[in-house]
Amino acid sequence: MFRFKAIDHVQLAAPKGGEDTARGFFKDILGFEEIEKPEELRKRGGVWFKNGSTQLHIGIEEPFVPARKAHPAFEVENIVLLKTHLNANGVDVIEDNKLPGANRFYVSDPFGNRIEILEWL
Repeated sequence: MFRFKAIDHVQLAAPKGGEDTARGFFKDILGFEEIEKPEELRKRGGVWFKNGSTQLHIGIEEPFVPARKAHPAFEVENIVLLKTHLNANGVDVIEDNKLPGANRFYVSDPFGNRIEILEWL
């Protein structure tokens, strides 16, 4: 018998050369810590991040097309403070009140990938 234990990481795509832009958003604005990629994978480009036990990998994809429907959803504490922080940093927040029992909104990363942010009530 097998079972799934957890999601190890989520990967989003970025265009070639997008690593510094990813750092500016995920590290500088969202507060993720950059983690080192294994040496064998570095030649592919991209950058990896971590926040708590959540890992986010930004992979280079050519040709690049942003994920506008498929998305990761990050559960946070103090969603109101995060929303204020995002607005102060020029990140557009798309409100959504369609999930019962949760406060949530969507943002797009600098490459146009959709990201859901939610806090359970």
